[in-house]
Amino acid sequence: MGTLYLVPTPVGNMEDMTMRAIRILKEADLVLAEDTRTSGILLKHFDIKNRLMSHHKFNEHGTSAGIVERLKAGATIALISDAGTPGISDPGFLLAREAIAAGAEVTALPGATAFVPALVSSGLPCDRFTFEGFLPQKKGRKTRLESLRDEKRTMVFYESPYRLVKTLEQFGEVFGEDRQVSVCREISKVHEESVRGPLAEVVAHFKQTPPKGEIVIVVGGRDL
Repeated sequence: MGTLYLVPTPVGNMEDMTMRAIRILKEADLVLAEDTRTSGILLKHFDIKNRLMSHHKFNEHGTSAGIVERLKAGATIALISDAGTPGISDPGFLLAREAIAAGAEVTALPGATAFVPALVSSGLPCDRFTFEGFLPQKKGRKTRLESLRDEKRTMVFYESPYRLVKTLEQFGEVFGEDRQVSVCREISKVHEESVRGPLAEVVAHFKQTPPKGEIVIVVGGRDL
């Protein structure tokens, strides 16, 4: 049996790539990438010349069986996403599950994940938290938010800059405008920024200064 490696890649600064991740990508028989164009830039930067194969949420149901057959034949395969850790709001779970079911070794390397630095730098409790990822854009969105109304743990969300203000306003309606929040954007990049405070104040800030880049929202739990 071969081994499937889940390899985190930088969410911003290339220096966040680990030495072990570089070695595994160089040694792998095949590297699976969410977007081969994006990952091609990363591999070129680290002089990694292994073959890339596309594996993303639109084709993973069709490609996983063939990948598992390669693992059964003894191949070493590495899975990367465009940024961060595979499986965290990115492809990874399905393939890992199928590889485990087939008896292959599945190993996840520690490394970059956007929500971790956003959470620990938020000033909000991080001993217990719930990771919610992206909320449904339409169907089920209101129900999901209502289900979190009385959540006491710190809550972590991913969001697009284009929907940030609307999402924060919805949080205010459900959680109350005085609920503490930290919005972290462009993590580990040149223009990294965290805006912290009550929801009402943070909404006002981003209405005046439209956000750009990747967004992580950290919301305090009830009765903080």
